[in-house]
Amino acid sequence: MKPLRILIADDHELFRDGIRSLLQPHEGWEICGEVSTGVEAVAKAKELIPDIVILDIAMPDLNGADAARRIRIASKNTEVLILSMHYSDQLIREIVNAGATGYVLKSDSELDLLVAVETLAKHKPFFTSQAREVIQGEFSLGVPVTKIPTSLRKRVTSREREVLQLLAGGMSSKDVASSLGISVKTAESHRSNIMHKLDIHNISELVRYAVRNQIIEA
Repeated sequence: MKPLRILIADDHELFRDGIRSLLQPHEGWEICGEVSTGVEAVAKAKELIPDIVILDIAMPDLNGADAARRIRIASKNTEVLILSMHYSDQLIREIVNAGATGYVLKSDSELDLLVAVETLAKHKPFFTSQAREVIQGEFSLGVPVTKIPTSLRKRVTSREREVLQLLAGGMSSKDVASSLGISVKTAESHRSNIMHKLDIHNISELVRYAVRNQIIEA
């Protein structure tokens, strides 16, 4: 039997250490890598093709939802388990739409995390108890959990969410353009679209939105 290969992505070293200490003793499980940013998580997942990526939702450079989407595109057999500090119905919709099949709160028990990994290893979804009502309420029995009605999808696009994360992190439009390899005019256009779609009028509101939706950490 090949070992279950797990990649851990969290920007807090102590939390990564804790996850590794919990999972490593499990027979047949192997921690194949650890990273601290969303961009690193995508790159390492492409390189290693792990069976499971355990991914913090609030990651530097690229938030967990967008990292999950890129990982699933690069490796369709890699399952993504999202870790989050706080619960949000909207976040559930976001990560499921991104292709993640697991969601566990950092306040959940160690057993929940172990069961989540075991469940995802069988290519079955596992969501923290608070999220199950949302999943059951919005998905018909027999319909894959990765399918969300279009009406429930977030209005902000994946690229716009990247721009939002960088703006909320304190970057100017010029910095955003440089970071994403786009023109300043395109960055400013994204910023304008984000403000319009979310009915946000200044950077302070943008930051509050990003924190509330765990796109950045408080």
